[in-house]
Amino acid sequence: MNIKELIEHIRTSAQLAAVLEASGWPKPGNVHRTASRLDARYEHFLAGSIALGSPIGEAAMKGVMAARDRLEISRIGVGRIVRKTVQAVSRSHSGGNTHLGICLLFVPLAAAAAKTYIEREIIEPKGLKRSIGEIMQLTTHIDAVEVYRAISLVSSPHVLGRIENSSLPDLYDNQAERKILKEKISLFRVMKEAASYDTIARELVTAMGISFDVGYANLIETFKSTNDINIATVHTFLRILSKVPDTLIARKVGLRKVSDVRKAVRIGLRETRWISGIAGKCLDMGGLTTKEGTDLIWEFDRKLQSLGRDYNPGTTADLTAAALMIALLSGLKI
Repeated sequence: MNIKELIEHIRTSAQLAAVLEASGWPKPGNVHRTASRLDARYEHFLAGSIALGSPIGEAAMKGVMAARDRLEISRIGVGRIVRKTVQAVSRSHSGGNTHLGICLLFVPLAAAAAKTYIEREIIEPKGLKRSIGEIMQLTTHIDAVEVYRAISLVSSPHVLGRIENSSLPDLYDNQAERKILKEKISLFRVMKEAASYDTIARELVTAMGISFDVGYANLIETFKSTNDINIATVHTFLRILSKVPDTLIARKVGLRKVSDVRKAVRIGLRETRWISGIAGKCLDMGGLTTKEGTDLIWEFDRKLQSLGRDYNPGTTADLTAAALMIALLSGLKI
């Protein structure tokens, strides 16, 4: 591939991954083809999936420049591009926060994909994972400030909870940016601090271990056995959910009782452990490849939808999207 083809491949892989994730059905508790919410419809997710293409292309170009030593890795500007991606998604629809987690994962993934290809003339999971780790470890305090700004565009402080007794400021703190800049707190450090209670943060400091080792591995195996990308998407979602309880649900459930997000997530994980159990049971029964499994998945979806928007496994959906992007970058043809 020449550079133009490489950027196009990365951009379209991101857009298609986001579209396929949104279109997977039924992903229990999520908005999908046959399930919308009053504030967010399936079409909003499609619009956002297309809108993120341009800034993802910019991230890829920065990865090319870094690989060619025309730009220091620390100056890729992961945080700034995350903010631009969130803004592009927000301009594309009126459905609120649909892609924040995906933006946080896709931007370093896009830069890493371009860097990997320039260095190795191939995009494959091992090299891609190594490049993601390198890029994230070299993020700066400017990246951290930009990500704080991106999050504040689509999430209010009360939705995120307080970070009590922490060396890092939260979004309630109107001096957060000043403190980050003064103390030069890098984005990697911010995410490392949050990794104990937020799975997206954990992914960003572990070179996306879940997305690769659980998500991508399961996606490829299922697609090879079924030749059905919808089955592969839904089963990947369920596999991740069965192994990694959704911290978005846990946070929302826990914040009903306490304001400290770390305590809230611990409470929420205890109270929602049953969700991971049902996800695993759906797969044990064959998932969408059997009538029994399909019936249980639909019953699971109805159960979570009936409990309201707090029971949306949105973090699991983001990890599923990342697994899809990794697969598409690495050559998957659906």
